[in-house]
Amino acid sequence: MLLAASEVVGFAKTGGLADVVGTLPIALARRGVDCAVILPLYRAARNARHKPEPTDHTLRVRVGHKVVDARLWRSRLPDSDVPVILVEQNHYFDRDGLYQHANPDGSRHDYGDNAERFAFFNRAVLEALPRLTFWPDVLHANDWQAGLIPAMLRADYERRHCCDRNEYYRRVRCLFTIHNLAYQGVFPHWDLPLTGLGWHLFNHHQLEFYGQLNFLKAGLVFADQISTVSPTYAREIQTPYYGHGLQGVLYERRDRLTGIVNGVDYRVWDPAADRHLPASYSADAVQPGKAKCKAALQERFGLGVEAATPLLGVVARLAEQKGIELILSAAPALLRDRAQLVVLGDGEPHYQARLRDLARSFPGRVGLLLGFDEPLAHRIEAGADIFLMPSLYEPSGLNQLYSLRYGTPPVVRATGGLADTVTDTTPETLADGTATGFRFVAFNGDAFLEAVRRAIDLYRNRPEDWRRVVGAAMRQDWSWDRSAAEYERLYQRVLAGR
Repeated sequence: MLLAASEVVGFAKTGGLADVVGTLPIALARRGVDCAVILPLYRAARNARHKPEPTDHTLRVRVGHKVVDARLWRSRLPDSDVPVILVEQNHYFDRDGLYQHANPDGSRHDYGDNAERFAFFNRAVLEALPRLTFWPDVLHANDWQAGLIPAMLRADYERRHCCDRNEYYRRVRCLFTIHNLAYQGVFPHWDLPLTGLGWHLFNHHQLEFYGQLNFLKAGLVFADQISTVSPTYAREIQTPYYGHGLQGVLYERRDRLTGIVNGVDYRVWDPAADRHLPASYSADAVQPGKAKCKAALQERFGLGVEAATPLLGVVARLAEQKGIELILSAAPALLRDRAQLVVLGDGEPHYQARLRDLARSFPGRVGLLLGFDEPLAHRIEAGADIFLMPSLYEPSGLNQLYSLRYGTPPVVRATGGLADTVTDTTPETLADGTATGFRFVAFNGDAFLEAVRRAIDLYRNRPEDWRRVVGAAMRQDWSWDRSAAEYERLYQRVLAGR
């Protein structure tokens, strides 16, 4: 099995896609699945911990009317024997950013040749197959940057009559995974010749999307099976509200659409062994470790070291999708009610400015760091009492899973992976021991504030029930081993359709 993606943790990363593709294959390998990963050789990837080395394998890849030379490099995923293949083509990938360049004012814009860059990468993946040590039974393409692979395989490579390798190409099945449907790789229709795919495929059933070329739609239409990163998100994206214009395509292929929640690498995210924490703790012995983590976090941000004061934590990209507007609207009422708030994040300038204003308005009650700090993210997950994640939409989500493991019950909006992983605290779920957090539905400040107040009330006034929620949350299994077992079953379904 070969996973193709534009980013892989340990080599190149901008978001959660890299974490999935860098961790899932290791869990699959533990289950005996023979797998490898392929991605572009970006400038950043050359300095990976497992430094890539060049091979003798070269490619000649057709892009439009020209042929582009490339070379394959090799490495392995960190702390594993899973092979990593990297496609070297310096004109396309030897750049500071993966998808965007930085402007002098700090803003970022997509590279103007992204269609050409990733059309090249998709075809290079298929050209690389005969040079690998094995022919994959399943080619697992991820997100729009790999969306043309199923289309190229079906419409081009398996139809060729020039060599004996065609039979091997015909045997390969494709799984296409959507990590975030909002990002689709939409380009002008005149970029189609760069892909090498015929104009007969540019129709509303296949590659055309409101007069433009859509890489992600190509993956949806031509893949043998489709997956996304939670069961609820799989249902949501079949509706106009979440479908971003592709809900019709997804509804038509709903019998081939599966949702599997992403996993957590508990080697990295586990309060019992987390090297970033001032004290360790576990589900069987939460205190005094968690209390020490809280006190250290309060000291770090100059907050009052008050054990009884509820400390609310946020680690998020500062964007509308993450519900930052709801946090800003609810924060004054919560802070006036003697709560504390710690925020770590980077993103849109107007949210940064409003968070600075909030911190100035409530000195000693708000801790704010604009940017990203990995060790601090761990300390917030451990030191906060309650984690806030009121996302507008969340395909899978990771921070709520970290919060569960760290005994920091999350307050989440019931959408996507948040709905699938957090069980709301009610009299019924408290009684049967399944309550792990707090949920709300309507995307507005009042609904969010009511959910946070429910959490604070339980924390302050019903400590025994609070400990019960913390214990249930910490004993949840959202490991990659669980996710890998589901993916292995899905690969079997993909092959069953051969």
